[in-house]
Amino acid sequence: MRILFAGTPEVALPTLEALHASDHELVAVLTRPDARTGRGRKVSRSPVAAWADEHDVEVLTPAKPSEPDFLERLRELAVDLVPVVAYGALVPPAALEIPGLGWINLHFSLLPAWRGAAPVQHAVLAGDEMTGACVFQLEAGLDTGPVYGRLTEPIGEHDTSGDLLDRLAAAGARLTVDVVDGLDAGILQAEPQPEEGVSYAPKITVEDARVRWSDPAFAVDRRIRAVSPAPGAWTEFEGARLRLGPVTVDPDGPALAPGEVALAKRGVHVGTATDPVRLGEVQPAGKQRMDAAAWGRGLQNAKPRFA
Repeated sequence: MRILFAGTPEVALPTLEALHASDHELVAVLTRPDARTGRGRKVSRSPVAAWADEHDVEVLTPAKPSEPDFLERLRELAVDLVPVVAYGALVPPAALEIPGLGWINLHFSLLPAWRGAAPVQHAVLAGDEMTGACVFQLEAGLDTGPVYGRLTEPIGEHDTSGDLLDRLAAAGARLTVDVVDGLDAGILQAEPQPEEGVSYAPKITVEDARVRWSDPAFAVDRRIRAVSPAPGAWTEFEGARLRLGPVTVDPDGPALAPGEVALAKRGVHVGTATDPVRLGEVQPAGKQRMDAAAWGRGLQNAKPRFA
């Protein structure tokens, strides 16, 4: 089967590599255009584009997949199927209709739960105990297409979104290849998504990543894990942002008001609406990540408070 792969970030690479190693023919990749990133604002290729460059695979980078030049090239490539993993742009009906078998999408949730851009983050934030991944037929609606295959994955009590996404990306790569094989053999039938159980997972913003110390400790813990590693949890300290790594809920810690900070040799505790939490790593503005205890020792006799 002739395949065009559509994806952009690093999480798409396991599926791209699995398809490249399969019996199917990877003729090109579709990814987002080069963008300026980092402090130096250097122009860089997406991880998918960089991979394709190294493997001598054609790279397509339209600003929008509705562009006439891209649609014409898609017709010329005569692909049978377009698997998608985190491409990052809306695919118009004009493009969906060109491949014989259409476009299929690997989505990191158990659809119809958590439709949208940030399913893993929202699953962790909501305290879900189980999640998974689905491969479904892409259509005009937001993650509404019928499902060809799914897998489940438990969410551990200490999992960050990054941890969970790494596991789902690896398992989802195998699932995607199985679905492509099944479509090639003509033995798969997609099942419509249930009408009940629909929930949405919009993109996580920087403001979403701000810790609410007035929340209960379990909610503080979930929020920090949900936004780790990106966009990264933060709080305000002395008028600047202090980035926070995962924390530990400590029922035996000192009694503290929400946002109140206690410095000690064994660590740094912060008050919540219930139990305090013990900080792990922190990153002051303009500095490297460090152990919270080392950061606390640098404050000497201060009585800090987080906003």
